[in-house]
Amino acid sequence: MQAVFYGVGASVIAIIAISAYKLTIRSVSKLNLTDIRKNWLLWIFYSGAIVVTIITKTEQVLLFVAAGLIYMMVKAPPAWTKRKVSANFILLGLSFWQYQWGTLGKIAWFFTRAGAFVFGSGLAIVPFLHGGVVTENHWLSEAQFVDAVAVAMITPGPVVITVGFIGYLVNGFPGAAVAALATFLPCYLFTIMLAPSFKKIARNTSVKAFVDGITATVIGALAGAVIVIASRSITDIPTALIATASALALLYIKKIQEPFIILIAAVLGMVIKTWL
Repeated sequence: MQAVFYGVGASVIAIIAISAYKLTIRSVSKLNLTDIRKNWLLWIFYSGAIVVTIITKTEQVLLFVAAGLIYMMVKAPPAWTKRKVSANFILLGLSFWQYQWGTLGKIAWFFTRAGAFVFGSGLAIVPFLHGGVVTENHWLSEAQFVDAVAVAMITPGPVVITVGFIGYLVNGFPGAAVAALATFLPCYLFTIMLAPSFKKIARNTSVKAFVDGITATVIGALAGAVIVIASRSITDIPTALIATASALALLYIKKIQEPFIILIAAVLGMVIKTWL
């Protein structure tokens, strides 16, 4: 398995990098001078998030919210900002059943924040998880974290299901259950509460501007996390070559699917570790 994930880990980093690139040109702007000038503020948020993520090695939720609020105020300030008001407030065990109660509480709180404050696609949760699981709490090593993301990418469902695997590695099956529940419960509750007003909210220009600002910053954080994880996981020439080949395949071979790339990387990892 170590040989398999030697290749898979490098391939997964390339897949995340290409996903960050595609999200960038789709949600921030295309990489031409005209579009960059038009969306210059989003590019400032995006670049700032990259730098902050690389320096702090964690995802800054307050930075996302601040970017969303700033972009909303610049592009589509809500009606209440034009009225005079007095004040406005914006507010492990590795075995199946071995676990620690104290750690379960920490897992519940961390993954609740992940489910409540991570915006964007499934991959957007990766930098947040990396900052909390590896850098802040030291629950997993860098290699274990990359393997956890790899497991999510080779199984059916969104990448966010990696939270269950991470919870299991940290605190057994109870940790997996708590991590999954804590991650998905906030977004479920938000959906239920906002469903009656969703159409009205979706048409609100201020809300759209707020989400655009957050999205640009989140994608920047994702790009920064790719750099941080790659600097620690791509440690030799074979892993660098596997990552490069995976990225090129995703860019230039249109019909190839990610599971096939991961499968090839797994085979290459076994060959390199076993015979070379």
